[in-house]
Amino acid sequence: MLPNGTFILGGAASGKSEWAENLLLSSDLPCVYLATGRVEDDEISLRVKVHKDRRDARWRTVEEPLDLGPSLATLSADTPVLIDCATMWLSNQMMIEADLDQATNALLSALGACAAPWGIVSNEVGHGIVPDNKLARQFREAQGRLNIALAREADLAVMVVAGLPQILKGVLP
Repeated sequence: MLPNGTFILGGAASGKSEWAENLLLSSDLPCVYLATGRVEDDEISLRVKVHKDRRDARWRTVEEPLDLGPSLATLSADTPVLIDCATMWLSNQMMIEADLDQATNALLSALGACAAPWGIVSNEVGHGIVPDNKLARQFREAQGRLNIALAREADLAVMVVAGLPQILKGVLP
């Protein structure tokens, strides 16, 4: 049985999304993939294609780059949902100059009210060098705060390194 909420953290290309997909599929229920990315160039298009090609008919994809609450509110307890990813969601919020505290609180409320077991993938961006520009430093700080909030909300928190899960909080099902 899946935990009510799972937070999956890792670096770029760490295997976190594939690990998260497999975790949700272990429920043997049809799953929803809530995609937050926006396809704005060929590189992102290729990344989206790799993710889509990996998923089979057990997945229903919903694309929502900003307001996840309405999609989460429609799900029942027998429809696990994977949000991929919090990092793109945050970037989208910053690009429209949203109030990040308000947007984060709305996301946390939506996750808390969601009847479905959820997983949310996010990037760990704090292990690198200090960025050389203000926007990148603001993003890194905001991502760190968002990750802390999501880990707090989750029953299970996992750091994926080289495709291997490291349990930070909770117990694997």
